[in-house]
Amino acid sequence: MAKNDKTPVDPELKQRILDLIRFKGGGYNEEHVADIIENALKLLTDVKDTGDVRVIQTAVRELRYAFRLFAPYAGIRKVAMFGSARTHPSRLEYKQAVEFGRKIAEAGFMVITGAGGGIMHAGHEGAGPEKSFGANIRLPWEQSANPIIREDKKLVTFKYFFTRKLTFIRHSDAIALFPGGFGTMDEGYEALTLMQTGKSQLMPLVLIDRPAGTYWKTWDKHVREHLLRDQLISQDDLNLYRITDNTDEAVKIITRFYRNFQSTRFVKDLFVIRLKYPPSDSAIAAMNEDYADIITGPPIRRIEPTPEEMEDNDHVDLPRIAFGFNRRDYGRLRQLIDQLNSL
Repeated sequence: MAKNDKTPVDPELKQRILDLIRFKGGGYNEEHVADIIENALKLLTDVKDTGDVRVIQTAVRELRYAFRLFAPYAGIRKVAMFGSARTHPSRLEYKQAVEFGRKIAEAGFMVITGAGGGIMHAGHEGAGPEKSFGANIRLPWEQSANPIIREDKKLVTFKYFFTRKLTFIRHSDAIALFPGGFGTMDEGYEALTLMQTGKSQLMPLVLIDRPAGTYWKTWDKHVREHLLRDQLISQDDLNLYRITDNTDEAVKIITRFYRNFQSTRFVKDLFVIRLKYPPSDSAIAAMNEDYADIITGPPIRRIEPTPEEMEDNDHVDLPRIAFGFNRRDYGRLRQLIDQLNSL
């Protein structure tokens, strides 16, 4: 139940919904599905405008289909590639995107693009159809899916940008941005915002320029001279992205992020970091000293899987550390993850 919805639960309605679920044969997450059904029924009285209801209807349908499409590949890390649909195959940026797609696939990742032309086509060309996903968008003048992914089952076409963007962020473990227009900038800023505010997992965000290019360097200059200088962001926020003009370096930035780090989770007020290898006592002592500014409450320490993680079977086989994180300084948290990866 949404926290801002104080409507009392009707016991008879709840029972009928549960009976409907049983009639359907039951399945995953029955309690949450029951809540979705209950809230859908509230649309009968709460939302009169047909267009508003269609937004909800289409969003649920698109997200359900997309999540089902990605589910069989949940154990494989993925990189979302963004860049201009107008980049011609003769341009160096296109050739770099092909190269990056091939190298990141060889490193064990799959590639997600918007399924169109230009950089998106290049990413699929490099990774190949078996290691490619397409998240297409219906537009009046563009874009049909590129021929590499067009007939592939790992293609989903969205009506709404917000459901498409959620799918990108939800299923990506890294983001690679090549030069592009408004859409590329939008995806980059959204990813930065979500990481800066803790609304998504921290992940590598790599801005890839052409050799000796200035596209991302100019963007970075704007960020530093206007956002940072005017104190609209913090110095630590600059840790949330990296700039390179070398595809080997871009692949290295992504793979190094997962050298030891696996994932994070809040368990009540405890911030848990799952790792491949546990840090030593001396390393933990050094981190507690170096990152005291972001610790509120319990210090960094090794722990066993929490009861909540055990209940969800959430990476319980991995070693983990935990501490009281201030839930604000995610740029500093990125530095901590880099230090854990360097141990």
